[in-house]
Amino acid sequence: MAPRKFTPSSKSTLPFKTGNREKRQKLHIIRKKALDNTRRDERFQRRREEDRDPSLREERLRRNVPLTLERKRVWDVVDADTGDGLGVSVDIERLKRQKLEEEKELDVEDHHSSQEGATEPPGSDEDRDSMIDSASDSDEPSIQPPKPLSRHKSSTERASSPTQSTTSTNLDLTPAALAARFPTLFSTAPAAPKTLITTSLNSTLHAEGRLLTTLFPNSVYIPRSAHRHSHKYSVREIASFATNRAYTALLVLKEDQKKPTGLIFVHLPEGPTFHFSISNWVEGKKLPGHGRPTDHHPELILNNFRTPLGLLTAHLFRTVFPPQPDFEGRQVVTLHNQRDYIFLRRHRYIFREKRQTEKSVIGPDGKEVKGVESIRAGLQELGPRFTMKLRRIDKGIQRASGQEWEWKGAMEKQRTKFQL
Repeated sequence: MAPRKFTPSSKSTLPFKTGNREKRQKLHIIRKKALDNTRRDERFQRRREEDRDPSLREERLRRNVPLTLERKRVWDVVDADTGDGLGVSVDIERLKRQKLEEEKELDVEDHHSSQEGATEPPGSDEDRDSMIDSASDSDEPSIQPPKPLSRHKSSTERASSPTQSTTSTNLDLTPAALAARFPTLFSTAPAAPKTLITTSLNSTLHAEGRLLTTLFPNSVYIPRSAHRHSHKYSVREIASFATNRAYTALLVLKEDQKKPTGLIFVHLPEGPTFHFSISNWVEGKKLPGHGRPTDHHPELILNNFRTPLGLLTAHLFRTVFPPQPDFEGRQVVTLHNQRDYIFLRRHRYIFREKRQTEKSVIGPDGKEVKGVESIRAGLQELGPRFTMKLRRIDKGIQRASGQEWEWKGAMEKQRTKFQL
């Protein structure tokens, strides 16, 4: 008797078990194909409907926003007066906006109260018995407007306000208490930057140190001697040496296994001292299609530094770059903060006409930027590129690092809370 041919039913797409292994494999393949065909039909049907009504596509794209850690970011609930601490994770721009709104509401209330006092007839307060009025007011039932029914929110709407990764840092929103705490970093007329770059003791990163002189303008690299009979100067002694020679910053490149692992920024003449860890160091010559940097002063872009600690870090980087860049060099240094990691990149840009196959420039709000529909910017990376993470801020310039600190990074157990 010939074996009966197996014909799957309409229920074959449902998961069920069978004792035969070969039948399970066949049913799994049939189920997978049926699911793929169903999804494909749904996708094509949705495309036809969106072609007829483009508003459906806009609504779908508005709802389908990926729920990333930036969208889940949480902030500390503080007052406007206590929102300038370094250990507080608070959005300075949002705090300033909230303070302005509260002041505006107080002004409106004062204006209304003054108008009510002017329209009230004289002598009305004397004829009114406060005890009787208060009792009569308490006896009357209070009528409150009904609360609107809260609909079920999606996971994207339950998250906090999204963080725009392309938001430039507004240095004008610095709290007054933070500026008074570090007056040299927040001075309105900073001195011309002059940087001294060196390495840790017995270091072999001389090529990397000379490479940093091309990144930071007006910088000089001086290697630290490793001879056994020479005097091994400490960072505090080097900082005193640099201060006497009108240097404004001291950079110490740290090494582990012949690779850059850390960078110490010492703001002269009195500090503070910033400790960064370095990862993913890539030289410019190892980048595909890289260019050669020139001696022009680059432009500086600081992205997404939003907290008081982030503004302090942004002002530190601002002090090591000249305030007036050389635009003819068309070089730009970008320091982009994302999840407390600072990505440093250096590019050369050029403006050209947009090709027909290219899209227009999209702004941070997701819409096309008006006025530049026919212009595109070409980028060529110059290098070096690396990633930094702030670990500690020491008070002043200490003899031994870590004795007293302004801020120290801790092991954050909440993944949605960031410090910068």
